[in-house]
Amino acid sequence: MPATASEIESVAFVSLGCAKNLVDSERMLGLLAADGIAVTPDHDEADAIVINTCGFLEASKTESMAEINAAIDLKEAGKVKRVVVAGCLVQRHKTKLLADAPGIDKLVGVFDRDHIVQAVRGERNGDDDHYLGKYHAVTRSGSATTSSVASTPAEAILNKQAAGKRGMRLPTFEDDRARLRLTPRHFAYLRMSEGCNQGCGFCTIPSIRGPMRSKPVDHILAEGQELAADGAVELLLIGQDTTSYGTDIGWFGQGKGLAGLLKTLDRDLPADVAWVRLMYAYPSCFTDEMIDALASCRRIVPYVDMPLQHINTDVLARMRRKVDRELTTTLVDKLHDRVPGLALRTTFITGTPGETEAEHQELVDWIAEGHFEHVGVFEYSPEPGTPMGRMDGQIGAETKTCRYGELMEAQQRVVFERNASRVGQTVEVIIDASQGQADDGTLVYAGRTTGQAPDIDSVTYVASKDELHAGQIVDVTISDYQHYDLVGEPKRSTARGLPVLAKSL
Repeated sequence: MPATASEIESVAFVSLGCAKNLVDSERMLGLLAADGIAVTPDHDEADAIVINTCGFLEASKTESMAEINAAIDLKEAGKVKRVVVAGCLVQRHKTKLLADAPGIDKLVGVFDRDHIVQAVRGERNGDDDHYLGKYHAVTRSGSATTSSVASTPAEAILNKQAAGKRGMRLPTFEDDRARLRLTPRHFAYLRMSEGCNQGCGFCTIPSIRGPMRSKPVDHILAEGQELAADGAVELLLIGQDTTSYGTDIGWFGQGKGLAGLLKTLDRDLPADVAWVRLMYAYPSCFTDEMIDALASCRRIVPYVDMPLQHINTDVLARMRRKVDRELTTTLVDKLHDRVPGLALRTTFITGTPGETEAEHQELVDWIAEGHFEHVGVFEYSPEPGTPMGRMDGQIGAETKTCRYGELMEAQQRVVFERNASRVGQTVEVIIDASQGQADDGTLVYAGRTTGQAPDIDSVTYVASKDELHAGQIVDVTISDYQHYDLVGEPKRSTARGLPVLAKSL
């Protein structure tokens, strides 16, 4: 017997995937809490479990299915009453998902998160026409429905035409206010846009998240003010393609694109926000005006996360990246030349179809030149429905793993050499969390410089005689390094090195 609305009083929530998905989770948690549903970390004590899934790569699908099956096992054991699955995996594989996991009670697509309360409580959707931009909920006994976002360009055109006839369209932007945040109080993600128009040959995002949709500047500022009032000292700007901000609504190049947004946030955010960090930049859209804004805005930290994916021109063409080696190297050099103290983070994909050993070696050599503070590497995963997934010349797993290791080793040598050169420098560090206490009473904290983003980059360990707190920004003198991580102490401290922890605080 399905659970009724009155029987659902508590929920456990699992958030998987990227920062954009995390914001969706926080928004859904805010709605559930506002409806009086208690949020608990204990799955055994919850009436319902929500899994907000990632479906970007095969590995993420595997992780999502493991969480879903674990929740269904709890329901079958009588420990929870309802299992709700949301997010990207729902948007990509809703029909197959129900077939593979019939114990799911309801699915919620990425555009339907505002109906999470109805899904968790088990209330009827009330609208059997699941069309573009509307609440997509499927029960086990429900009939098949159409996808909210097309999986091919032709389907996208047809859906757009059909939606126009019905007077329906995707929401102009998603409202991310009133979130129950999962990040520590002192930093938060601020979404500036949703969807992507780039059409990279390996990527499933447009088929999941839809086309580019920019938020109005005043709405982004209002969300930033709300996050600041909630204690955020650092805001991380996110979107599928942040450098294209405003292109979909005619703001690009008119002072209201990314450069205008950065200047507005730098000028108008509450004074408590000390750092604003730019994530998910796309190289083909990076203008001189954006670089100037990065260099001149006091609160925009000198950090750019810009996934480049490769450096070889032929590989980039097969990826449909709209850039080549010359444009990429020119942009990277220009950023370093014009933004003092810039930390550049990027990601690369290795083992794409047809990638030759020479093309791979070109990327290894470029990484070894030392352009990047942080590098992430993904082994190529052929995703259904993508142009690269249909290409000939797919590369074997062993070769991809070997190339992955060579790329990471090249970056490792760069990082270790750079970290050694930083000993003696004084840098600003934001404190994230206590790490414990040494035998001599020294307190140890994990923090980050302006060149380190949370969760994805290295950290800076701070040894202090004085108590520090999360969100505090202190001047730290670097005294040592441990592989990728830096070690230091507040400028007035006499401690040296990173003490061995004797106990946890």
